[in-house]
Amino acid sequence: MVASLFNRLVRKVVPPASEAARAGRHARRAIDAWRELLSNRGEVSGAAVAHEALNAYHELPLSARPAFFSLIASTFAPDPAALREACEAYIADASLPRLTRLQEIAASPLQKLCQRLNQTPGGTAALIDVRKHVLAGLADHPDWKMIDAVLGRLFNSWFNRGFLTLQRIDWHTPAFVLEKLIEYEAVHEISGWRDLRRRLQNDRRCFAFFHPALPDEPLIFIEVALVKGISSAIQPLLALDAPVTAPEKADTAVFYSITNCQPGLRGVSFGNLLIKQVAQKLGEEFPRIRTFTTLSPIPGFTAWLARNINDIQDQPTLDAIKALNTPDWPQQPALAASMKAVLVPLCAHYLINAMRDGEPADPVARFHLGNGARAERLNWVADTSPRGLKNCAGMMVNYVYHLDQIENNHEVYVREHRVAATHELRRLARHCVLAART
Repeated sequence: MVASLFNRLVRKVVPPASEAARAGRHARRAIDAWRELLSNRGEVSGAAVAHEALNAYHELPLSARPAFFSLIASTFAPDPAALREACEAYIADASLPRLTRLQEIAASPLQKLCQRLNQTPGGTAALIDVRKHVLAGLADHPDWKMIDAVLGRLFNSWFNRGFLTLQRIDWHTPAFVLEKLIEYEAVHEISGWRDLRRRLQNDRRCFAFFHPALPDEPLIFIEVALVKGISSAIQPLLALDAPVTAPEKADTAVFYSITNCQPGLRGVSFGNLLIKQVAQKLGEEFPRIRTFTTLSPIPGFTAWLARNINDIQDQPTLDAIKALNTPDWPQQPALAASMKAVLVPLCAHYLINAMRDGEPADPVARFHLGNGARAERLNWVADTSPRGLKNCAGMMVNYVYHLDQIENNHEVYVREHRVAATHELRRLARHCVLAART
């Protein structure tokens, strides 16, 4: 009995070290398989080795992945001595052969390895999965930045517009793709098949980009409502019992949800292409539609308020911010009206003037403004969902894509990070209690 108790105590103490050792062994075996792929040159045998390399990755326990990624970063980095020698040779003689040699040395072994994996069925998906996990662990593992940089460059090349196909998603799309829309939707949760069916009916549209290497995986999708006038609230668009209207009578396309489906492709720009192509396609199908707008969340607003609360001395403003903690404030007209008077100008100021690294602080604003849209209008009590009330104080914003102004707005934003916004939004921002401190 004493021995049994001792063994149980030992198992409680020893596993961390033994598990770490086992994880290390798993990681080294996988690295050996990847190294073999890099050294192998025969096409037929190379395909078999690539298959083994992918199996080795997929069979890795989650506990072994950090060790595996760290081994990738150290094993497949460029040779510093060879790189220095090639740099010095090119500086001494800036000839094409020496430039070519420098480029070959600078291209890490990891890049060559990824290019070989990309030629293998399932290889692209595996590399996207690698980057997803690497991005999630970068804060704790700065040595993984090399992996992120290599894969980011390759993905921007492999997933350029020439390889993407735009497809409309409707109720006749294969069920396994529709299931992924339910799974991936990140802006307004799809609560099941009935909800999805309403979002795909005749006065709605859904489009997605696909890639030949991932034929059944949407990369990004956009949901559109075909309506009259610019929508000012999201719940009427999402209501399951909302009447289905005639799309040919619509004059406005409202982009109410854009979801990037693959975390491993973060930083690869799909949204700009998607919005422009969808606007063009809708304009051709419905000539009466002249307005292309979003109904967008403002996910960083209340967090920004919390960070700046100490700079606010105005008591009505402090009271309005405090009232956000009142569970049913949207149902209290007097309270909601007093909150609106101060929170709408604060939000306008946040969208136009709050910056992070020289760009708008709000991530959705950065996306749409960078794509050439104009911030058009703030909508009060536009999203009464728990997430909307928590993150945006219930507010949403319309970004309008004026097709003849997109390029100019984009260029001005890129050069000067100037926010394209209406006079009304700018007027509201000037009345914010924080405006004088910016």
